[in-house]
Amino acid sequence: MSPKSSPTKKIKWLIIGAGPTGIGAAHRLSKLSENDFLVLEKSNQIGGLATSYRDDKGFVWDIGGHVQFSHYEYFDQAMLEALPKEQWYHHQRESWVWIKERFVPYPFQNNIHRLDPADCQNCLQGLRDKNKKRGPENFKEWLSQSFGEELCRIFMHPYNYKVWAYYPEELSYSWIGERVAEVDLEKIEQNIKLSRDDVSWGPNSTFQFPKLGGTGAIWQGLADKIGQNQFQLQTCVEKIDSQKKLAYTDSGVIEYQHLLSTMPLDLFCQKIEGLPSTTIETAKKLKHSSSHIFGIGLEGKLPAQLEGKCWMYFPEENCPFYRVTVFSHYSPQNVPGENYFSLMAEVSESPQKPVDKQKLMDQVIEGLQKTKLIDLKKQQIVSKWQFHAAYGYPTPSLERDQILNSVQPELEKRQLFSRGRFGAWKYEVSNQDHSFMQGVEWVDQMVHNKKEKTYYGID
Repeated sequence: MSPKSSPTKKIKWLIIGAGPTGIGAAHRLSKLSENDFLVLEKSNQIGGLATSYRDDKGFVWDIGGHVQFSHYEYFDQAMLEALPKEQWYHHQRESWVWIKERFVPYPFQNNIHRLDPADCQNCLQGLRDKNKKRGPENFKEWLSQSFGEELCRIFMHPYNYKVWAYYPEELSYSWIGERVAEVDLEKIEQNIKLSRDDVSWGPNSTFQFPKLGGTGAIWQGLADKIGQNQFQLQTCVEKIDSQKKLAYTDSGVIEYQHLLSTMPLDLFCQKIEGLPSTTIETAKKLKHSSSHIFGIGLEGKLPAQLEGKCWMYFPEENCPFYRVTVFSHYSPQNVPGENYFSLMAEVSESPQKPVDKQKLMDQVIEGLQKTKLIDLKKQQIVSKWQFHAAYGYPTPSLERDQILNSVQPELEKRQLFSRGRFGAWKYEVSNQDHSFMQGVEWVDQMVHNKKEKTYYGID
């Protein structure tokens, strides 16, 4: 009998993935004194997509523009366990759109007074004339009916293609909720009349960020509090036998009583022994985009036009990225000294939006110059960092809900639970707080039979 064919460990609670969801479950189990649990992680770091890195030049980078804000008291308390209050910076959000050679505050529709008069009036007329005679059938129609054709033409449609890497007509609009500002025509008209900026919108109008170590410091801090002995890194799950409750890994076999997976749902299904082939094939139809993250560390003075800005959106074709974060603004410790600043650019990819990976770094730097974020006569690039997340964003495709309603019940028949950013495959509940609470609420459902509010979208 081979070493992998008999259990090497027996664990009551087995958690696959040490990102926010897996840590959320581990945190809750620990609070309930359910200490017979193990978190498996394939990489050599805690945090999943919320991991941070320090490059050899002393710059800190995240996997995208993460910020800390919350819908949950439990999450808020956990953040203070991870890092005490004196180790956080607190920021007022400033997000902007670079369009037509100028910055326009976000939400774009509330600030069209910043455009040329003709563009402003065309967008305003479109907002007045928008057609809502029938319910929209997809995200593109929802955008047009919400914002009018002109505003969609210059911003909404091109931007959403750049960020999602799929055409808006192939997406549903069920995910929107608080993520897109609704139109207040009276306010917009007043903003135009008074030339007034409107920037205080959304759940992340204020946010916090660690002073040291980037976003990854939060999740490493929580893992330290939970106990490093509860985590097993650099361990890949190869197969799940749900009948015998065995997890086969590249380092041995684990017998479990309860299992939570946070790996991408389509990949998880392929590892489950005996799962119907129709379920596996259905899960493969879930769509996602990949993310390319580029960190550009610069020596020199931060350009005046970037002072105070947190992140910026880029709908136009003169650059490959859809968002750039002024990452040194989040924490001065993200850069190696006073005369440095850092920009982090994000580029999406999908089969519908391929990129040339070999040329992408050069294209990003060229785009930063074209959009006037950097001037290489005044600043010097001293660090180039990049990261490719094969699974970047779960796509809310038109068929997504139907797929999930077919696949998830098949797993749960086998007492297998899939939660988190890609475990649940629900973009609308995939922020760090949402993901963490999916893990917490799964534990409460298993232990106390309490309904999982975040996963099921219950207020």
